[in-house]
Amino acid sequence: MKFTDGFWLMRDGVRASYATEVRDLRAGDDHFTAYASVKRVRDRGDTLNSPLITVECFSPAEGVIGVRTTHHAGRAHRGPDFTLPGAQVEPGAGKVRREADVTELTSGPLTLRLNTGAEAPWGLEFLDAEGQRLTAVERRGTAFATTPDGAHHMIGQLALGVGEHIYGLGERFTPYVKNGQSVDVWQADGGTSSEQAYKNIPFHLSSRGYGVFVNHPGKVSYEIGSESVGQVQFSVEDQSLEFYVVAGPTPKDVLRRYTALTGRPALPPAWSFGLWLTTSFCTPYDEETVTSFVDGMAEHDIPLSVFHFDCFWMREYQWSDLEWDPEVFPDPEGMLRRLAERGLKVSMWINPYIAQKSALFAEAAARGFLVRRPNGDVWQWDLWQPGMALVDFTHPGARAWYTDKLRVLLDQGVDCFKTDFGERVPTDVVWHDGSDPERMHNYYTHLYNSTVFELLEKERGPGQAVLFARSATAGGQQFPVHWGGDCFASLGAMAESLRGGLSLSLSGFGFWSHDIGGFEGTPEPEVFKRWLAFGLLSSHSRLHGNVSYRVPWAFGEEAVAVARKFTLLKHRLMPYLYGVAVEAHRTGVPVMRPMLLEFPDDPACRTLDRQYMLGPDLLVAPVFTADGDVEFYLPEGAWTHLLTGETVQGPGWRREVHGFDSLPLYVRPGALLPLGSDDRRPDGDWLDDLTLLVTPDTDGAVVTVPDLEGRPAGVFRAVREGDGVRVTAEGSQRAFRVQEAGTGLLPRTGPR
Repeated sequence: MKFTDGFWLMRDGVRASYATEVRDLRAGDDHFTAYASVKRVRDRGDTLNSPLITVECFSPAEGVIGVRTTHHAGRAHRGPDFTLPGAQVEPGAGKVRREADVTELTSGPLTLRLNTGAEAPWGLEFLDAEGQRLTAVERRGTAFATTPDGAHHMIGQLALGVGEHIYGLGERFTPYVKNGQSVDVWQADGGTSSEQAYKNIPFHLSSRGYGVFVNHPGKVSYEIGSESVGQVQFSVEDQSLEFYVVAGPTPKDVLRRYTALTGRPALPPAWSFGLWLTTSFCTPYDEETVTSFVDGMAEHDIPLSVFHFDCFWMREYQWSDLEWDPEVFPDPEGMLRRLAERGLKVSMWINPYIAQKSALFAEAAARGFLVRRPNGDVWQWDLWQPGMALVDFTHPGARAWYTDKLRVLLDQGVDCFKTDFGERVPTDVVWHDGSDPERMHNYYTHLYNSTVFELLEKERGPGQAVLFARSATAGGQQFPVHWGGDCFASLGAMAESLRGGLSLSLSGFGFWSHDIGGFEGTPEPEVFKRWLAFGLLSSHSRLHGNVSYRVPWAFGEEAVAVARKFTLLKHRLMPYLYGVAVEAHRTGVPVMRPMLLEFPDDPACRTLDRQYMLGPDLLVAPVFTADGDVEFYLPEGAWTHLLTGETVQGPGWRREVHGFDSLPLYVRPGALLPLGSDDRRPDGDWLDDLTLLVTPDTDGAVVTVPDLEGRPAGVFRAVREGDGVRVTAEGSQRAFRVQEAGTGLLPRTGPR
């Protein structure tokens, strides 16, 4: 929120106090604490009737420095708090050095410097390994303020450099570069066309090679060059504010350190990378409908990996009682068995709300498993479901009770869950564990998704758990996959979705998807076909809609051909894609990457939000026009179109026109791209007749092809010798072939 009225004045009723000078400093070997007055002290009288701000500086992990500013320390602390796995690994990672008036805390390549000289203004400088300034807390950068409603806010500011860009803060559909925006980190079910977000992450990444994580699960208000134009400001309604500066030097390094601190994503099973088809939301369906969809995909030669049952698998007005509607699905076990016999995995829609009509409502209420109001009543409303209540996941018994209900579905043959909702969490309630309602509003989704994910890992085994989750907060990347929420069926919404995914990827999330064709309404055939190419060149790929089915043949024969072509292509790319997935799991670097991640030194890449890198070596520029006109940027080098074999020299902007069966899809200069021979499924034998695609300047490239568990199955090295390339294999005796990228890769598009 904004506190000032221009540069000189405060807003009406706002009173602010700013750290002004250090009055005392206490240093240990790996941390220090400064006590800052809020005015210049000229004599002893100035120490009376005036606050101190306590500023604690420490390092929770290598390359990360934390700053905690506190006004009144006696406020009772009620959770929840973010779980930081990486903070427990290396306690005391910093080292303090004092010389005259300068105190420094160094952790890895990052140094925090404080000058306590008598005339030195208050400030904290963050320096890189070469001693160059990354950012700083400047004159008004540490403060607290009270507002007319009596609320107390802690405020932090970090300086913005000239030309510096800020990214992240979760899956935000507003402009990709966040400079100039006001952002509230507060969960909301607002679709993809507003400033609200399903996935709110108090972490931002700078184009200068550092990140900042505000360690507060409640509402964090950001002003990114939007109040003080040279500052990123963040504030919380609290007595204390804690933030971590995360070192680079590259954006990838920042994400590696940030996800090491907050948790790395689990590795999704290989089958989840195939095509998902759903019943859609409000459309009528029964087993006959489901079977007709599965038969239709087979008849049109479009391989299908997962079938998803959306909300109406349960009885109306009774969501979520987690029981099949017996009138529509009289034999769910038999149906699930028949789908499994066809090689399909099954996903089920759930949410954490329970309607009053469901028998589970009375059961959960009697056992104290539902969130209550301060007077002891169960919290209810009629939005979404009549008399809807909310499962209290802070109650261990409620978590066990909820997972017992889901376990019944797993025993029937269900493989995974779409964990929908989790954003509309009330604050006028009392939680079982005494959590602060304001802090729990954002954090609730973490308990919800972790509860379901941990059940899947326990029942299906490590490496076989996967969600399709809508809401998340910091650390939620540990429970993939997340999808982009309710978007309209339009080309504009397709671009919104990509912006959201790029922002989420720069917030530490490795896997992301979206509703192919858009959710709200029925897409025009040209929208659906353009979205197919984008969706099947994303981490995960799902056909889903609201009021109409998303079976490809509903949009014409050309849509069928496009769906087939890009599904087969994705399957052939699986040796590459799963290797990228393993990298995301082990390092936190996402599968879908903003251009900034791969080309941080190219200024042209810092604002690009209509294209991305799929892993390190494939550039994808979705087409957002019906007529196929598309503009995109190629960084330096000779790029080769994967489908046509055309080679284009960068750097520079390029304009192309593509049919519905194509889009700009370029192989990076110097790449060694592994391609499988099995285009029928995502989890085949990737080393069987493996093709290694080389570009004209491939030399010294190394690529690892994993097995289905993510272990290295073969390591391949390419060395250029004369006019050719010699590729050697380690760890695999299987035969492979080498192919020049210039010959193009054209998967079959006709029925077999």
